[in-house]
Amino acid sequence: MSWSRAVLTALAVCALLMAGSAGCDSGDAQARKGDRVSPSPVGKVLDNTDGQGRHYREVDKKGAPEVGIEVEPDAADDSWDVTLTVHDFRFSPAGVKSQAVAGRGTVRLLVDGRTVARLRVPEYRLAADLVPHGTHHVTARLYADDGTVWAVHGKPVESTADITASGALATPDGGKVPRSAPAREPG
Repeated sequence: MSWSRAVLTALAVCALLMAGSAGCDSGDAQARKGDRVSPSPVGKVLDNTDGQGRHYREVDKKGAPEVGIEVEPDAADDSWDVTLTVHDFRFSPAGVKSQAVAGRGTVRLLVDGRTVARLRVPEYRLAADLVPHGTHHVTARLYADDGTVWAVHGKPVESTADITASGALATPDGGKVPRSAPAREPG
């Protein structure tokens, strides 16, 4: 009797192991299928929101996306050249699925807290009429493709440069010379 019980137990264990392993996926099969995006959620969506009501998506500082901003005046037309530097971040092309993917998305460019552009590339020309006479804050903020704001420690991943637009001075020959001060992010 004990012999048949041992065989039945061994068969039951084998059946469970085979059934269990058939349902398991190590992830290797998905990785071989190409450049698919994992359907698992990225980070944690917080209750905090930006000025437009978009929720923050909290991610760990290690490996979190980063952005830097540099703003230079363009003497030809009083516009401003904005250059972004990003780390652990890829700009999403138009038409991507509206879901958060680690380190991917768009950048919103804000002047004094108001969105002026949604960027999918690291360069932008900021029109002079968006920066009237005075000092202004130009901010680059990172967003996931689902519209959430990338955040670390409850704060949005962003960088701000202060710029001063002083108008133009007339030259003796009747031309104009812009009186704008270039800016880089404080620090």
